[in-house]
Order: sequence, then C-alpha cells, then structure tokens
Amino acid sequence: MAKGEFLVKATGVVAGLDVAKEVFRQVDRRIKFSANVKDGAKVNKGKVIATVSGPARGILTGERVALNFLQKLSGIATLTRNFKIQILKSKNRVHLLDTRKTTPGLRELEKMAVKAGGGTNHRMGLWDAVLIKDNHIKIVGGVRKAVVAARLALPQTPIEVEAKTIAQVKQAISLRVDRILLDNMSLKTLRQAVKLCQKAKIKTEASGGVNLNNVKAIAKTGVDFISVGALTHSAPALDISLKLI
Repeated sequence: MAKGEFLVKATGVVAGLDVAKEVFRQVDRRIKFSANVKDGAKVNKGKVIATVSGPARGILTGERVALNFLQKLSGIATLTRNFKIQILKSKNRVHLLDTRKTTPGLRELEKMAVKAGGGTNHRMGLWDAVLIKDNHIKIVGGVRKAVVAARLALPQTPIEVEAKTIAQVKQAISLRVDRILLDNMSLKTLRQAVKLCQKAKIKTEASGGVNLNNVKAIAKTGVDFISVGALTHSAPALDISLKLI
C-alpha cells in the first residue's frame, strides 16, 4: 500500500482533477483519489492539489497517464486565465473563445479546461454553427453564394462569415449574418469594422495573431469576442508531480 501527493511545481490554474481520478478508478477501484482544490482554482508553486492512496502497483500504473492529463489541461487553463486577465484590463466586456484547434480525441476535455480558466467555448464541431472561411468562399465562388447555400442547408443554424477587409465586412453586413469574424486586421481596421458592425447590430469576433502582448489592445477596439487557437494548440503544460509519502 502507498500514499502520494500531487504537487504543483509552478504557479497556475488547475484543471483535469476528475480526469485524473477516473484514471486511477479504471486502474484499480481500491485506489482513493482526493482533490484538495477544484478545477479553476489558482494555485502557487508548492501546493498539494490532490492525494492518492491504495495499492502501490496501481498508483504507479496510473501515475503517468493521470499526470499527463493534469499537466496538459492545467496548462490550457493557466494560459486561458492569463489571456482573460489581459482582456479584463481593457475594461470592455469581451468573451475569450477557444477554437476547434484541439488534440484529436481530446476536444471536450481541452474545452473544459478553457472554461476552467475563465474562457468561453466556441462551437464544438461543424454541427452547432456555420463558420464560412476564405477556403469555403473560394470553393463556392463568393460570400453571397456561401451564405445562401448555408441558409438553405441549415436554416436554423447561426452563420458567421470571415472577413479580412472592410469591403468584405460591408458585404457580410448586407447579408445579415449572425457574426463576422474579423481576421488578422490591424487595430485601426478593427476599430472601423467594429463601428460598422455595431451600427448594423451584428456581433464581431477578432482572430488571428492574438497574443498576450496585444490582446488588451484588441479588446479595447470594442469587439464582442476574441478567439485564440493557442489556448489549446500551444499551451505549455503546467509542471505537476506525484510524490509518494
């Protein structure tokens, strides 16, 4: 029999505790996993976030899988919280969104981690919203054709259109779409696009090239949403270890 502690070795936000618990349950139901904090909790270096006890063989069998989940998901939650902090400094009400740039098979867990960090989930797949991007526009032969086709196929589904220029924004506005994705625009162009969309009462989402250094300035333009693919595809793992005691 053995007992161990999950020790955080860097300041961050915890996510994935229930996943770690399930790992040990599947290895050996005699193993007891107890969390000392909840997902979404900010913890400092040296904090014991959970304990595990039971058959030593089972604990060591599940150790790496449990840690991999905890480190990856906590890393996503931590990066999300850091982005959220910068957005809050803008003093504008802006939602931080994730994207579909997730690890195959782990989308639900990674999006759960984004929520733990204070972010908001964008669409889960291709079924809950239509996002018409540049490739779709090129294949179909124009924004108008793409929007018409989407409305015919999915009449009850929200439609978002990607725009890279003010001309494209105006075209999307004329089609009365639900949201316009303002992609890789300068701050000056973003502000101009946001004003046009606000006048038309259409929600806006900024995306492309968003990082911790510029997200506050982007939030200040007045956009409703900011989507960041890096939340899930580039978040560094939070350093966590399991020490037997």
